[in-house]
Amino acid sequence: MDFNTYITRVNTKLEKCLPAHGYLTKAMRYSTLTNGKRFRPILTYSVANTFSTHLDLVDSSSCAVEFIHAYSLIHDDLPAMDDDDIRHNQPTCHKLFGEAQAILVGDGLQTLAFKVLVNDNLIGSDTKIELIKSLTHASFEMAEGQAIDLSIIAKQVNITTLEIMHRKKTGALLNCAVNLGAIISKNCNNKDHAILNIFSKDIGLAYQIQDDVLDIETPDELLGKKQYSDKYKNKPTYPSLLGLDKSRLVFKDLYEKAIDEISLLSVDAVELQQLTAKLQERLF
Repeated sequence: MDFNTYITRVNTKLEKCLPAHGYLTKAMRYSTLTNGKRFRPILTYSVANTFSTHLDLVDSSSCAVEFIHAYSLIHDDLPAMDDDDIRHNQPTCHKLFGEAQAILVGDGLQTLAFKVLVNDNLIGSDTKIELIKSLTHASFEMAEGQAIDLSIIAKQVNITTLEIMHRKKTGALLNCAVNLGAIISKNCNNKDHAILNIFSKDIGLAYQIQDDVLDIETPDELLGKKQYSDKYKNKPTYPSLLGLDKSRLVFKDLYEKAIDEISLLSVDAVELQQLTAKLQERLF
């Protein structure tokens, strides 16, 4: 499958599900429809497609995970959180619309994610419950991760604490994106789901460690946000604890391990392996 097909599908679904009128409409559309990588929904589609699941059944899950992601970025960028002015090479939501509106936009997107799932008439009630359980768990873990992140600024921490934070703040939603695709797929058995769960946790941690490295190595215009933001905020990172070279080895090993893991699936995992390779190259 061409991954651009997935991007087109989720963009169409996001456009349709976002409100066309209302006080929050402009800010919600600005924050959701502009310049997103969409690799979380791509993961959901790709997992489902790997198990020959019709993509019509996957649209609401892919849309929901992207709404949660968009909400998390808006809130993370707020002055009380990470205090970022640029996201995807454009002003963050609060810089353009004000802090109060940004908070409300995030709140609206979070609830809209669950509305999309609940209103999907193609999915049975039992499956909806499992999808919602996965999404709520990930949303809470993500908030916990952000709380840890804020609590360790300018502090000495060990690598275990950093790993826990990354697995929650970044990894939980990536894990959820994969789990949603597995839940919606009838051909995905318990063993396959367990393999995908390990796979998604590894790429979630790898992605964030790689992000820590890119924050040091990549200029603003390519990064889409300010370079050295972690350093300026005095945040502990993998590079600050392990150094750049060792951090690179850690995330590369995790990606390679993830690719090996999905080779154990009961179905052909070539598409997921290709997607993982693209994630490692940051092509999304």
